[in-house]
Amino acid sequence: MGTRNGDRLIVVTGATGKQGGATARHLLQKGFQVRGVTRDPASPAARSLGEAGASLIQGDLDDRTSLDAALEGADGAFSVQNFWETGYEREIEQGIRFADAASAAGIGHFVYASVGSAHRDTGLSHFESKWKIENHIRGLGLPYTVLRPVFFMENWEGPFLRPSILSGTLALPLDRATNFQQIAVDDIGSIAASAFEDPDRWVRREVDLAGDEGSIADIAETFARVIGRPVAYNQVPWDDYRQAAGDEYHDMFRWFQDVGYDVDVPGLRSEFAQLTSFADYLKRHGWEGAEAAG
Repeated sequence: MGTRNGDRLIVVTGATGKQGGATARHLLQKGFQVRGVTRDPASPAARSLGEAGASLIQGDLDDRTSLDAALEGADGAFSVQNFWETGYEREIEQGIRFADAASAAGIGHFVYASVGSAHRDTGLSHFESKWKIENHIRGLGLPYTVLRPVFFMENWEGPFLRPSILSGTLALPLDRATNFQQIAVDDIGSIAASAFEDPDRWVRREVDLAGDEGSIADIAETFARVIGRPVAYNQVPWDDYRQAAGDEYHDMFRWFQDVGYDVDVPGLRSEFAQLTSFADYLKRHGWEGAEAAG
């Protein structure tokens, strides 16, 4: 297995970001050659990836020439874009540009990181942009895999949520009973690497990814159990949340409330035993016994 993987070069976009970084690390652990595409190969994250065994190449998803150079001689490619940096139109342009470059390069396996429920006509801008990219990829005839992760467990680390939770309050607009599905980013990388390792099983597969689920009240209780002190759930008014978080986040959480992700989590866990539970995620990321923010 190691020798076969070692003969294959995988190009990873977003290599210094969450999903790309996790994918690159898992590919390296499996013995693949990894070429990370980054705008700044001298950044600390890029240097860390290089120390782990990846090669780094300067590339920009807005620059087709740099993408052609990055893909030269590669066997596979991992594609991820960042709506929150680019916005709707530019994300679509970047995703299409990289897929076109991969097709022109004759890439043997193209793995695209989309979003859970992109195929369900959500009306959410950062879901619909990925659905447009998915459709373009399908139309190219590339040997592809689409991974659709749900809400990242890492999102709880944000500058507004973590301090509030550590101070004893989880504040969101969702009803307490709303079912909420989550995935650890590391698990996305693990599954992406598995897809490259076993293309016969994964080519043309499209799968939504979630590792855990529970009501939002359950999530507050899990925080409390791991931190070691009470965490109360505070349901904030929707209009207040829109004013604080903006339209796109408001609309996404309203969709969580009214529709929500529909991953068969037990079924997925039976296929991927490594999927991280929310409690385990918190323990691995410094929440256990954590002090309240100053």
